[in-house]
Amino acid sequence: MVEVQKETLKTRINRALNPGDDDSKLIDSLIILLISANVMAVMLETEPWPTIAIQDKGLGVDYEAVFTPDHQGFFVYFEWFSTTIFSIEYILRLWVCKLNPRFARPFGRVRYAFTPMAIIDIIAILPTFLPHLIEVVDTRIARAIRMFRLVRILKIGRYAHAMKTLTGVFARKKEELAITGFVLVMLLILCSSLIYFIEHDAQPEGYPSIAQSMWWSIVTLSSVGYGDVYPITAAGKLVGSIIILCGVGFVALPTGILSAGFLETMREKKRGKDQETFGFCPHCGEQLMPGEELE
Repeated sequence: MVEVQKETLKTRINRALNPGDDDSKLIDSLIILLISANVMAVMLETEPWPTIAIQDKGLGVDYEAVFTPDHQGFFVYFEWFSTTIFSIEYILRLWVCKLNPRFARPFGRVRYAFTPMAIIDIIAILPTFLPHLIEVVDTRIARAIRMFRLVRILKIGRYAHAMKTLTGVFARKKEELAITGFVLVMLLILCSSLIYFIEHDAQPEGYPSIAQSMWWSIVTLSSVGYGDVYPITAAGKLVGSIIILCGVGFVALPTGILSAGFLETMREKKRGKDQETFGFCPHCGEQLMPGEELE
């Protein structure tokens, strides 16, 4: 009897933690709100807060005391509160993960702990504990560790359906994106090599090597043009003009591929909703498509 109650409780927790079910909508919304608040807190901590200066010239003493508003306490308490919630969530997910057939076999919890989202969950928790677990740690290292709290924004991917759509588009177009990325890398190496051999003698400090010339190639291909380094020879200007024209077309390729992927995904979703709306034919049992009428 006790085992049945535990299984029922585990099932309910599993249903509440997994996005998509009606029981999980409240939990999803609260976790997304907490993640967003954490990202905002990390950003606010980096703000230069105003100071209050006080001068006291009484009794012939002239000094100035500077006070900074005590806002750090709130961020510390909020950090521990958020970490506690995320830790409880992580422990519960480890507890119920064996209800998933993928992790039902021996060492299922260990395999779950190494899934991408579980790794993101633990990375979002550790920055709060690591500076306290390490007795001697440099302040700059501790600050860098705490900045890893921004990884929490990746946790939204588990709850936001838009993130699932985005990852689905990348998965659908991975071959096209890989080919485009390969072409862009080859173009980048070619452009860097050309500009190096043309401009190196005229500007050895601006183009000291092919690797360092890649900065100019990236800025030029993307049409950003910071102007910190630019060709001064006639041949360099000619090559630079050609590279700019090539960059307009090649750099836009990934954008077009992703746009096409989004359109295909949204059309499939709309087609699925339309099929659900129109139902089935009572005579043959086939699913009706939009525009079809019952005879």
